[in-house]
Amino acid sequence: MADASTPEVQEVEAAPPPPELFGFPFDDSTGQAVVFVPADQYLALAKRLVDDTFTMCSDLTAVDYLNIPNRRLPAHVLAAGITPERFELVVNLLSMQRRERVRVRVQIPADATTVASVFDLWPGSEAMEREVFDMFGITFDGHPDLSRILMPEDWDGYPLRKDYEVGRIPVQFSPDVRPVSIRSNR
Repeated sequence: MADASTPEVQEVEAAPPPPELFGFPFDDSTGQAVVFVPADQYLALAKRLVDDTFTMCSDLTAVDYLNIPNRRLPAHVLAAGITPERFELVVNLLSMQRRERVRVRVQIPADATTVASVFDLWPGSEAMEREVFDMFGITFDGHPDLSRILMPEDWDGYPLRKDYEVGRIPVQFSPDVRPVSIRSNR
């Protein structure tokens, strides 16, 4: 029996640990796991996901959050030390064996836009990485042919960056192209 002068000690349940996948924080987005990983550990996570039957890279793209500097990431992701950056690499993977999807989100700072290539793990990512390089200027270390894929080789700038001049893209004609005249047979 407790003495009236001593307050009862109530046991407080410890909060459950934040959800993790291979040691990285993840969240759920309509039933799909979304894993957040620092850029320097992206390749290590990718290798573990391949070993865990995620053998198909269905999409690899990027997002420029220049106009949303105060965007939010889940609290447990921030607590893990992952902070929102200007660029985000988004990779969608499939496990055909388990019929599951996972999305990997990698924060990439504006002043260090290099991340490891996953071409050796998913050869189908070759063109997708080139497109991200061409449109956003994010380079992939270890890529076999990191060259422009959509824009001419001598093009200046990255058209999908939010600070790219809108409406000021000059029309570039090759000197070998001549206008075609259309003649009527009437």
